[in-house]
Amino acid sequence: MARHPLEDLIDARIRAAQADGAFDDLPGAGKPLPPENALENALFDRVVKENGAVPEFVSLKRELERLREELAETGDRAKRREILKNMSMMDARIDLARKAYRR
Repeated sequence: MARHPLEDLIDARIRAAQADGAFDDLPGAGKPLPPENALENALFDRVVKENGAVPEFVSLKRELERLREELAETGDRAKRREILKNMSMMDARIDLARKAYRR
């Protein structure tokens, strides 16, 4: 998938803040993250749930289904080859996303 145009800007600002020490000595630095069901995560979990967020492999499967529909609707051989190539790559991405989610 293509990167959002602002991602490079955001990454650059984060790197600059790191270089300036903006993230040094933050509360909890060097400590493990709280367990998934900890109270500290309650707000984050609620916001994620309310906004319909899903694991990456779920959204990739939806994209794969869209590609299947597109493949069924096109008769152009070059377009079909391109769609099949994208579907193959999508299968690999889904597999990687599933493995990452299980960790």
